Amino acid sequence: MQFFFEVLIGGLLSGVMYALVALGFVLIFKASGVFNFAQGTMVYLGALAVVGFLEKGAPLWLAVVLALFLMLGFGIATERFLLRPLVNQPPISLFMATIGLAFFIEGLAPLLFGNEPRPLDLGVVDEPIEAILDATGMVVSRFDLLASGVAGALVAVLALLFQYTRIGRALRAVADDHQAALSIGIPLQHIWVIVWAVAGFVALVAGLLWGARNGVQFALTFTALKALPVLILGGFTSVPGAIVGGLIIGASEKLAEIYIPPFLQEAFGGNFGGIEGWFPYVLALLFLLVRPEGLFGERHIDRV
Repeated sequence: MQFFFEVLIGGLLSGVMYALVALGFVLIFKASGVFNFAQGTMVYLGALAVVGFLEKGAPLWLAVVLALFLMLGFGIATERFLLRPLVNQPPISLFMATIGLAFFIEGLAPLLFGNEPRPLDLGVVDEPIEAILDATGMVVSRFDLLASGVAGALVAVLALLFQYTRIGRALRAVADDHQAALSIGIPLQHIWVIVWAVAGFVALVAGLLWGARNGVQFALTFTALKALPVLILGGFTSVPGAIVGGLIIGASEKLAEIYIPPFLQEAFGGNFGGIEGWFPYVLALLFLLVRPEGLFGERHIDRV
């Protein structure tokens, strides 16, 4: 039982970090009604910028600040030059624009900061917490706990911001109908600037945490793929759903990796390792059959 809880806690801590990546998708989807294909590359750009500034001699705090300004400026420029000309265009046009944006970042980021894999040290050692180990015998990573605390706090603050403030209400109105939001005086461009700037900040934090854990490399762009099952379970328009979906995916993939392979090997023989990589997608596929809009998503009804 102790080992079970150790695996479960590790999965929940990873799930909070998945939720942070998914949050960037939710913010953009709530504002424009389109899936931001470039979110994974934004995570990569944020982490790569911090490493690049560190290599130029900047201390960690200054590198993070400079990268933050870069990501905020990138979000504002995206709204000004990419999204503003596409107001009231079909969602597929916005989606194709984010695909082009992703390829643009993939070429620009290595050009500015280099493309070789590099470590990122945030000053937190990835080692077991001795107090928890002595008290319970369970191994809980110090870095995972800190990273999950930061991610969880950020997700909670943004959830409150977009649920109970005027910006949050305007955000939902813009997502429902761009033209109607403009007709009642909601400044569409201002809302998109705020959302893309916040999404850039979220991508930077996600890039710092995942870059410190796995190294800053192009593979960071694929962290967005892990966010897809989270979005399917939690709902594409729900910030709290990103939290719940992340916890479910994080816990289930770790438990599946430990407990399912022995059962399959006993039943069928062979090697069934690597379940952690594909189990979240199978879980999301099964969930789509039951509740396509997600746990916290809005049920969509077409009247004919």
